[in-house]
Amino acid sequence: MQMSIPQAVATNFLGKAPNWYKQAIVFFLLINPILFMVNPYIAGWALVLEFIFTLAMALKCYPLQPGGLLLMEALFVGMTTPEHMKHEMVTNIEVILLLVFMVAGIYFMKELLLFLFTKLLLTLKNKIALSIGFAAASAFLSAFLDALTVVAVIITVGLGFYSIYHKVASGKDFHAEHDHSDDHDVPHPSREDLDNFRAFLRNLMMHAGVGTALGGVMTMVGEPQNLIIANKAGWDFLEFAIRMSPITIPVLFAGLATTFIVEKYKLFSYGAQLPSIVRDILTDYDKQKTANLSTQDKVRLVMQGLIAVWLIVGLASHLAAVGLIGLSVIVLATSVSGVIDEHSIGKAFEEALPFTALLCVFFGIVAVIIDQGLFSPVINWVLTFEGKTQLVMFYLANGLLSMVSDNVFVGSVYITEISAALQSGAITRDQFDLLAVAINTGTNLPSVATPNGQAAFLFLLTSAIAPLLRLSYGTMVYMALPYTVVLTLVGLLATYIGLQDLTSWLYDIHWIKHHSAAIAAPSH
Repeated sequence: MQMSIPQAVATNFLGKAPNWYKQAIVFFLLINPILFMVNPYIAGWALVLEFIFTLAMALKCYPLQPGGLLLMEALFVGMTTPEHMKHEMVTNIEVILLLVFMVAGIYFMKELLLFLFTKLLLTLKNKIALSIGFAAASAFLSAFLDALTVVAVIITVGLGFYSIYHKVASGKDFHAEHDHSDDHDVPHPSREDLDNFRAFLRNLMMHAGVGTALGGVMTMVGEPQNLIIANKAGWDFLEFAIRMSPITIPVLFAGLATTFIVEKYKLFSYGAQLPSIVRDILTDYDKQKTANLSTQDKVRLVMQGLIAVWLIVGLASHLAAVGLIGLSVIVLATSVSGVIDEHSIGKAFEEALPFTALLCVFFGIVAVIIDQGLFSPVINWVLTFEGKTQLVMFYLANGLLSMVSDNVFVGSVYITEISAALQSGAITRDQFDLLAVAINTGTNLPSVATPNGQAAFLFLLTSAIAPLLRLSYGTMVYMALPYTVVLTLVGLLATYIGLQDLTSWLYDIHWIKHHSAAIAAPSH
């Protein structure tokens, strides 16, 4: 029996999303123009809350479509203008280039990263040491690469190991075609090992995810909002890292200490061990793969290692915009790996472009917030506080909103507002610098509470490995809870007792920049 045209339209609209979700989006689209005619300020806040709703419901429907529809309507009714949205995108072009080119560049280095993480997993037999190793390695990589990219690598590693064991447990050969989402062929004596292996990989995925937050907060390239904040503040790579260090360094050690505690005492579903039979299978597979490495494979790994060195040096020295360095990685990695087919290169852009498009929608929402003055009362209220209390209030305001929304969205809104306050003379440059640090750490640390707070967590939740490991939204929130509490409180304490004093004590940033320029200048 064929559908009627209205039924077909309703079915096609937002695809497989639940009916109640579709009805909610339609309701938003109907009510917003009416609210705008009655009170533009209320309509603006309604749009922001609706957009946050699409982020929170990302598992039901990717936020790009419903969020994009809401923004398009806002543009049509006059909440903001296409020109203002374009201005926000142009202002943050480095962030867009970062996501487009850096994530794609790292795609061509996955072979090296997979090799290194594989050796790490099989070499460290102590689960506590392995967990800390995964968190620390993810933190280090996220300090120089985008956290989304690092999580993509970790997912690939975990998925690879899971599929290898699942094939063997199902009686299949390593290289045979196999549906590893189906446990039907896994005999019952192996089911317990499979469940334990799932729990083990869940632990590692969460430790690595938190590791990306620990490292991502440290540098201007770790998270998209970091780059936005750095651009608004005029900081380079080194200055950003130094200014954040009074908070980020204590938080890093506190995070790794939390990893140790939850693993040692088996808290919050941590402490799962790798079954010995699984380790034997994975070790045999790794030995077989390593033994079969050709000279060409080894040379490719070495060349990728050299490109990784160039990447770190290029970013640390700020030789070019982050996205341009990412573009150079694409050129170098594909050249030395022999990837010259257009379709093969195109696959590298599949991971980043949906999120890049969503980020552009963010910038449209930011334009609405600015034009309608939505955050101005809150900003003005927080600015009535002074000294350390003001920093703490900014940290908490950003942290609480980042728990339920996306930290890129929150960070870009708040840094834009305090930039406006600086330009109007409402705050001094020193105040602005300290508030920028509070905004960056506030958006990065408490946001580990939920998958919709961290883009990397959301990527993990919506990835192919999540259903295989039984990693649901609720499970992620529960397993992230100890980290959420520790990172938020340590960050808050560091903001209150140490940020102003330690920042001044570490370096006079402007003195460093001045003398660095003098040293670099040619003598006559």
